[in-house]
Amino acid sequence: MRFAIKAVAVSVLLACAGGAMAQKGETVKIAWIDPLSGLMAALGTNQFKSLQYAAEELNKSNASGVKFEIIGIDNKLSPQETTAALRSAMDQGARYVFQGNGSGPALAIIDALEKHNARNKGKEVLYVNYAAVDPDLTNSKCSYWHFRLDADTSMKMEALTTYMKDVPEIKKVYLINQNYSHGHQVSKFAKDMLKIKRPDVQIVGDDFAPLAQVRDFAPYVAKIKQSGADTVITGNWGSDLALLIKAASDAGLNNVNFYTYYAITTGVPTAMGAGASGKVYMVGYGHMNMPGVMNKIVNGYKAKFNDDMYTGTLYTGLNMLDQAFAKAKSTDPVKIAAAMEGMKFQNYNGEVEMRKTDHQLQQGLYITKWEKAGGKYPYDSENTGYTFAPVKYFEPYVASTPTSCQMKRPS
Repeated sequence: MRFAIKAVAVSVLLACAGGAMAQKGETVKIAWIDPLSGLMAALGTNQFKSLQYAAEELNKSNASGVKFEIIGIDNKLSPQETTAALRSAMDQGARYVFQGNGSGPALAIIDALEKHNARNKGKEVLYVNYAAVDPDLTNSKCSYWHFRLDADTSMKMEALTTYMKDVPEIKKVYLINQNYSHGHQVSKFAKDMLKIKRPDVQIVGDDFAPLAQVRDFAPYVAKIKQSGADTVITGNWGSDLALLIKAASDAGLNNVNFYTYYAITTGVPTAMGAGASGKVYMVGYGHMNMPGVMNKIVNGYKAKFNDDMYTGTLYTGLNMLDQAFAKAKSTDPVKIAAAMEGMKFQNYNGEVEMRKTDHQLQQGLYITKWEKAGGKYPYDSENTGYTFAPVKYFEPYVASTPTSCQMKRPS
């Protein structure tokens, strides 16, 4: 009997040891689904290359021993095209999906995976959201299969307005945003939070432009100028921000400061140039001048592509999966989803936590300012000679907003 017990114990230990190494050398296919055509193609192309580069770097050495393979699929920024792209990704064997541009496509993925995963046990697919920041995605629309890495619209506005409340020069604010859920929420949260933190501030404009359709923002800039605003708050991203900044520069809008979410993305640094020095601020989970692993990656990417790797959550997503693979000793999305719930892990921007209640990553946020590169902050954005330098850091609790998520976990 003692021999039998010992034999069973040894077999269990061997099984555990085998399980620990089960993922070593395994190739994990990840489908990246975002725009590679249309006005947002430059942004999407940059992010696709960035994810591929981050995968190449992690493939050299990682905790789990897996190899990441990236599959890129163009969704044309369309929810309908996103659903078709998701089917194509699953047909190619991808069980992990990265997407970030637009809350409409994000919702399409969540809805599709809720149905697919319920009907296809053993073939579940997990969604890593690196940039779609509609708060509803981790509140009323929250899903067990969805994990968000970027701070949502309300979290970023919490940090931004906490900084702005201590800037007495801000007296008249103009809001200009894209005409879809994210843009409307930027407007709403800005008005609500400024009313509480700076009731003396006057909102002198609240404008919306069609998403990825406007090629000339001069008429919008004319209204900003006419309003007498000293400050603009915008959640615009991609070409909609680059063209807005360019129009502001062309119109000589030199006495207005811009508070932004995405001023580091393709084309915006070039549009800002020297003329915007000291006038553009950005809120984000990091910056291009961070030391450590991100410094190595962004400079390596720059050397290889002569381009900026500004979407740090792409690295975060792969790092998070790698840590979860090692923790679960598996690459099965069901086990990985369970492993990532509540998981704390070291990232390039410090220790972060994937909140279990709603799958919203909790992390510190930075306020950065556009200024001449050099000294402590040497990174040269788009070869302009300028960079976003940190002016304020907020601990995770400052911008951590509550959730109404009622998570439905699989039985």
